[in-house]
Amino acid sequence: MTEHEQPSRAPGTGRGRRAALIVVLTIALICGAVATGYLWAFSARTDRARAAELHQVTATTTGPAQEPPVQTRSGTGPRAVAPAVWEYPDDVSRSGTVDVPPRTPRGRSVTVWVDDAGAPVRRLDNAADRWLTSVVGGIATAGAVGATGAAALALLRRRAEGRALAALEREWERVEPVWSGRLRRERGPGADED
Repeated sequence: MTEHEQPSRAPGTGRGRRAALIVVLTIALICGAVATGYLWAFSARTDRARAAELHQVTATTTGPAQEPPVQTRSGTGPRAVAPAVWEYPDDVSRSGTVDVPPRTPRGRSVTVWVDDAGAPVRRLDNAADRWLTSVVGGIATAGAVGATGAAALALLRRRAEGRALAALEREWERVEPVWSGRLRRERGPGADED
């Protein structure tokens, strides 16, 4: 090896690899934060639009609260349903099944959300639900971007290693006969005298 030749390093190691990984993670975090903000804003706009079409009315239960079947339950809070009657719009009597707190007795007044036609609807999400949905969406986005970036880095590293190993192989084919002495043996006795 001459003074100007540098020893070969294994490709894909050192500072360059760490820097690329940091860049990918930074991009993933930025994408996750942007997605969280976008989902928050989208959910807030949707809730405002829904709120314009929803109305709170007071309903009176006509039967006791019942737990819904397990396969129809949603959310994490306690939930029960009960038959009820209410008036909306303008003294039009309505009836149906509405969400109520567990163990609500018959004849109890409960607040329900109805649409412009007077049909019961799911309540609007509160800020905590909106925040949780936004954060989960942001984390999922960051994970997807990070995984895609890591896969791209792994593919690039593999291609770079393949090229570097092919170059080393070509260099070895050129140097090996001289280094091992095979070239001298092939030329026969007295080849060293040249």
